[in-house]
Amino acid sequence: MFDPGNEPARNTSATVRNWTGRRAQVRILGVRIICIGAHPDDCEIGFGGTAAKAAALGHAVKFLSVTNGAAGHHIHSPEETAALRKREALEAALRLGIAAAEVLDNPDGEFIPTLRARHEIVRQIRGWEADVVLTHRPWDYHPDHRYTSQVVQDSAYLVMVPHICPDTQALPRNPLFLYLQDEFHLPARFTPEIAVDIDDAWSLKLDALSAHASQVYEWLPWVEGCEVPAAERRRWLDQQWSRPIDSCLRASLSRRYGAERAAGVRHAEFFQVCEYGRRLAGEELEEIFPR
Repeated sequence: MFDPGNEPARNTSATVRNWTGRRAQVRILGVRIICIGAHPDDCEIGFGGTAAKAAALGHAVKFLSVTNGAAGHHIHSPEETAALRKREALEAALRLGIAAAEVLDNPDGEFIPTLRARHEIVRQIRGWEADVVLTHRPWDYHPDHRYTSQVVQDSAYLVMVPHICPDTQALPRNPLFLYLQDEFHLPARFTPEIAVDIDDAWSLKLDALSAHASQVYEWLPWVEGCEVPAAERRRWLDQQWSRPIDSCLRASLSRRYGAERAAGVRHAEFFQVCEYGRRLAGEELEEIFPR
């Protein structure tokens, strides 16, 4: 477990602001990231490209699905779907090169933010010794997304409290908590505070999405009332999952990469900082998020 008193020096150090508002020097050897989605494909959708790039730099990345995804098919039984989606999640993780993937057994479509669920997330974040935690924003069309966001937010700060879930060791500092991008405007629009160009990881992200065949080629097209051309599934996937980069998102890319490079980016992922986690200086953000 991370020991702040004996931590090894990193290549560079960064001054961070923790939840109390105090400033402290924090140096960490490698970055440990856990992305917590409601369903087995949610992390790949919002974080897949950045995760692949982070893993290639040696960061330890884990994808966690809070529900078993059992409701996500129109033909297979819930039991068959849950087993299939767990296999797909593990295959997607292999394709991205990340360190771990796990699917919890909470029923799909029925997740609620109970105390038991909160404790499970506290233990997951502690067990991964996370420096960074990503999840959905609390405003979303799907109740599983909303309530996953709720339990993750409720776990912020508590991951440092020793008497909460005393069977696991409390973290010595609050992680950075981030929200995945979404398109919802009310009650508040997504704010793209962190931008990552994933053009060089787009093919890997498509590989990971393709691993979730029951979703991207079957269930989601069925929900939308469309058919996937069998002979051109990869091209269709590329077109279907390419997201437009509007002027606000492009401005976020420009702030990080400069206007010239930002203008040529075709695929990117964006993240918003949750106020419940610690604050990072720009230097440490650059260490965590690959260019």
